[in-house]
Amino acid sequence: MTERAPLSRKLSAIAESATLKVDAKAKSLQAAGRPVISYAAGEPDFSTPQFIVEAAQHALADPANYRYTPAAGLPVLREAIAAKTTRDSGVDVTPSQVIVTNGGKQAVYQAFQTVVNPGDEVLLPAPYWTTYPEAIALADGIPVEVFAGADQEYKVTVEQLEAARTERTRVLVFVSPSNPTGAVYTPEETAAIGQWALEHGIWVISDEIYQNLVYDGARAVSIVEAVPELAGQTILVNGVAKTYAMTGWRVGWMVGPADAMKLAGNLQSHLSSNVNNVAQRAALAALTGPQDEAEQMRQAFDRRRRVIVDELAKIPGVTVPTPLGAFYAYPDVTGLLGRSWHGTEVTTSLELADLILERAEVAVVPGEAFGPSGYLRLSYALGDDQLLEGIQRLQRLFS
Repeated sequence: MTERAPLSRKLSAIAESATLKVDAKAKSLQAAGRPVISYAAGEPDFSTPQFIVEAAQHALADPANYRYTPAAGLPVLREAIAAKTTRDSGVDVTPSQVIVTNGGKQAVYQAFQTVVNPGDEVLLPAPYWTTYPEAIALADGIPVEVFAGADQEYKVTVEQLEAARTERTRVLVFVSPSNPTGAVYTPEETAAIGQWALEHGIWVISDEIYQNLVYDGARAVSIVEAVPELAGQTILVNGVAKTYAMTGWRVGWMVGPADAMKLAGNLQSHLSSNVNNVAQRAALAALTGPQDEAEQMRQAFDRRRRVIVDELAKIPGVTVPTPLGAFYAYPDVTGLLGRSWHGTEVTTSLELADLILERAEVAVVPGEAFGPSGYLRLSYALGDDQLLEGIQRLQRLFS
């Protein structure tokens, strides 16, 4: 009998999301009765604001939402996203330049599919979100990591990008505020990188999903606001998940030049068609309704940010730059490596994360998920009491 044909080589090379894997393991241990505190998931612990939920409830009563709608999104939602992009990203766009996607992750996938050809090199500043290199590979591109450590506050420079550029460089990934580090580029740094990309004809995929979660007076200036001429070669990706505690609603979007959005729209028409109409109506309410609760959540994240940075800094061997955005701390833990802890030799941050889970019952994501070893990502999107208790467990573990 002839053997079965092989599975897809491309998909076989794709790894499971490291952050979701750690979060699933933590939840499994919690379900088994272990008092695990998890800093793994990039998910607000707040409930979606009630007025957004009520908008969805009203949408359920409208039979129009039971039918197919335009694959690119409800026209009224695309209008609201265009207005938000103009307001927050400083670039005038029309609704026709907007495509509503099933979460920001689909927008990221489609963005790479739209601008990457086989063999193209994509400059990927590291530390990076774990999905980017896999999405690049699915587009037959080649991710080229450009690393910036804690000494640079995890922000790459034009000089580093230029050193990594080759004749095959076609795309730059730009993320500010950053997942996993919380780093926010200054307006001057953003403008310098944008001008460099413009001069070399490089596409920019700019992930702005954390743009409204900034602290200490920082502002995440969009790269197309810093360099308006760059709008013709930039795709912005965004969504309602983080700002409005709507991770499970799965509504994101992409914004870009008309010709690029035409290609992305064609792909989506075959890939998924329209996003759930009820969720789209909820997203519309989020963008056009009162922003008070979103601001209250931002203030809570700010308070937790200060706690986690102060407490992590008390652990000898740990260095943690103060994040100015998102809801992550990204400590440099190289000072804890190459040592024996409680009888276990630890040489990598992957081994360190395993030790922390086993000995302290705290779940963190190792730096290997985001680039080089030697770092941990901790989300502070969890309750205040748990946040403090978890760090105190680490303090005791490494005392």
